[in-house]
Amino acid sequence: MSDRPYIVAVTACPTGIAHTYMAEDALKKKAKELGVEIKVETNGSEGIKNRLTEEDIARAAGVIVAADKKVEMDRFNGKHLVNRPVSDGIRKTEQLINEALSGDAPVFHSSGQTVAEESSADGTFGQRIYKDLMNGVSHMLPFVIAGGIMIAISFMVDQFMGVPQDALNQLGSYNQQAAWFNQIGNAAFGFMLPVLAGFIASSISDRPGLIVGFAAGALANSGGAGFLGALIGGFLAGYVIKFLRNLFKGLPKSLDGIKTILFYPVFGLLITGFLMLMINVPMKAINDGLNSFLTGLSGTNAALLGALLAAMMAADLGGPINKAAYVFGTATLATTVAEGGSVVMASVMAGGMVPPLAIFIATVLFKNKFTKDQKEAGLTNIVMGLSFVTEGAIPFAAADPLRAIPSFVIGSALTGALVGAFNIQLMAPHGGIFVVLLLSKPLLFLLFILIGAIVSGIIFGLLKKEVTTA
Repeated sequence: MSDRPYIVAVTACPTGIAHTYMAEDALKKKAKELGVEIKVETNGSEGIKNRLTEEDIARAAGVIVAADKKVEMDRFNGKHLVNRPVSDGIRKTEQLINEALSGDAPVFHSSGQTVAEESSADGTFGQRIYKDLMNGVSHMLPFVIAGGIMIAISFMVDQFMGVPQDALNQLGSYNQQAAWFNQIGNAAFGFMLPVLAGFIASSISDRPGLIVGFAAGALANSGGAGFLGALIGGFLAGYVIKFLRNLFKGLPKSLDGIKTILFYPVFGLLITGFLMLMINVPMKAINDGLNSFLTGLSGTNAALLGALLAAMMAADLGGPINKAAYVFGTATLATTVAEGGSVVMASVMAGGMVPPLAIFIATVLFKNKFTKDQKEAGLTNIVMGLSFVTEGAIPFAAADPLRAIPSFVIGSALTGALVGAFNIQLMAPHGGIFVVLLLSKPLLFLLFILIGAIVSGIIFGLLKKEVTTA
C-alpha cells in the first residue's frame, strides 16, 4: 500500500457532459503534482463511473464533493468532507485537496440527507436551491433533447413529402410517416415538466418527494402553468414532504415503513395538489403572457433578447449564469413546437458555441501569445465548440479572466443578436453542428457563429500578453 496521503472525490454537473469530467481530470492532475493519491467517482450523463467502495471511503483521509446536483452522501458519514460547486473542482483544485487533507474540513454527519440538505459551512441557501433546480434540469434534459429532435424530424419529413397549403397547421403530423415521429417525440416531451418537478422535489426530500413532485409537474402541465409552474411545484412538493417528515417524526419506529409508502405520498399529494390548483391560476396568466411575448418576438426585440442570453452563456462558461440562460432557452421549446422551433434556443446555443471556437481562432492568429500546451488545447476546442460544449474555454478563462471573459461575451452577444434578428429557429436543445439540419436557416446560423468566434478570438488575442516560451 502506498504511503502517500489518500483522498476520494465525487464530481457531478447538471448535464453530466463537460464539468463532471473536467473536474475529474483537474483533481487527478493536481493530486499527482502534490504527491497525493486520489480516486474520483464521476456522476455523469452515462451514470456513475469509478464508483467509490466502502474500502475506498474508509481508507481516505478526506472527501471532496464537487457537485452541482444531488449525489449519494450517506456513505461519507463521519468523514472530513469538502462540499463545493463543480466549478471549484476545476478552478480551485489545490485548495480543495489541501482542505480535504488538513483535518479541518467539517465532519459530515449523515441523517438520511441529500447533498442539498447537507449543512456544511459553505452550503448556503442559494447554493442548495441551485443544486435542487439543477437536479431537476439534469434529469429533464434527455427527455427534452430526444423528444425535441423527434418532433423536429417530423417537421422535416412533412416538408420533404409535402403538405397542402390549406393543411399547414398540421405540419409535423400530416403524413403518416411524420406523424409517427411526432407521436414518439411528444410522448417523451410530455414527461418534461413532471420529471423536472419530480427530481427537484426528490433532491429536497429524497425518494418520498418524487411521486408528489411528479404529480405537481403534471398538474402544472394540465393547468397551463408551464415550465415556471412545474418549477414552483417541484420546490413546493419537496418542502411539503420535509414538513410532513417533521410532523410525523414523533410516531413509533414501527410505523417507519408505512410512513414512506402511505403517509408521505397521500398527505403530500393532498396538500401539494390543492396548493397547485390555486398556484396554477396566476402562473397560467404569467405563462400565457410569456408565450405571447416569445411568439411575437421579431426584429430589434429578438436581437436584444438573443444578445442578452448569448452573452450570459459566455459570462461564466457553464456556471449559474450560463445555466440560467440555457434553462430559459429549453423552457421556450415546449411553447414553440407548433411554430417550428425557438429563436431563443437558437440564440442560446449559438452563444454557447462561440467561446471554444474563439479560443481556436486566437491560438491560430496570435501564436506568440500562447504556450505549446495552449495551442494544442486550442485544437481540441474546435470539437468542443462545434459540439456546443462551452466549458472547453474554461482553462483559458480561469488563467486570464479579465481578458478572456469580456472577449467571449462580446462575440457571443453579437452572434446571439444576429440569430435573433434573422429569426433563426431551433427545436433541439443540444447538439451543436450535429443538429444543424434542425435549424430553420442552418447556413446563416453557422455564418453568425463564425463571425462571433472571429470577433472574440481577435479581441482576446489583441488583449492577451505575449508569453516568453512558444
